[in-house]
Amino acid sequence: MAVDNLVEVTKLRKEFGGLVATDDVDFTIPRGSIVALIGPNGAGKTTFFNQLTGVYKPTSGSIVFDGVEVRDLPPHAITELGIGRTFQNIRLFSQMTAIENVLVGMHCRLSSGIIGSILKTGKVRREEAEARDRARELLTYSGLPRRHGERAGNLPYGDQRRLEVARALGTNPKLLLLDEPTAGMNPQETADFTAFVRRVRDEKGLTVLLIEHDMKIVMGVSERITVLEYGAKIAEGTPGEIQADERVIEAYLGKGAAA
Repeated sequence: MAVDNLVEVTKLRKEFGGLVATDDVDFTIPRGSIVALIGPNGAGKTTFFNQLTGVYKPTSGSIVFDGVEVRDLPPHAITELGIGRTFQNIRLFSQMTAIENVLVGMHCRLSSGIIGSILKTGKVRREEAEARDRARELLTYSGLPRRHGERAGNLPYGDQRRLEVARALGTNPKLLLLDEPTAGMNPQETADFTAFVRRVRDEKGLTVLLIEHDMKIVMGVSERITVLEYGAKIAEGTPGEIQADERVIEAYLGKGAAA
């Protein structure tokens, strides 16, 4: 049976002057899977994310998302197609409330135009009320049931990470990109967040691609792992295969981590 790939990347290359950040990478993400992208600092992982989301335009290569070539599309168009993301460094609107941050994420799914918004027609008011209800549901689902009215910048670090996910879910994505989602979390927050990622996939039918340095999380939650080094793909396989790959051990894991 042929694999149903949500994402198919072919010969993806990104050059910054003389630096090759991604070196002709071939990469697929099966629909409904949890896939991890790992590698040393500077391996090109976030650059790869930025090309998937339209932040960077590839130098060459192809990115097909759900049957659509997206390599030349701007970020907002890619979001509308169904790719949501979080960031390595949290990028919330810190002076806005939690619910307002989620509403920003939902904006691409609202149909009200500028005129309707100015006139506050009945249709616009209904859509805004429905959007607020949906935002509250997403905050509760993401583990923030009593944080709706709090400023994002005042939330504990782990809750800010959850709020970023809630905002990404507000875009109604098919693919959720998580860039080092547990960075800075304590062990309990990390365990809770890992379980949450699995639950999002299982309950909402999303596909998840994550960058993560914590190998316990990567090996515990991922169904497939791709390894980058100096922008090139050096290995790909199941967690067991990656742990046993001598090149990955030498380049990144080290013998202790592999064991």
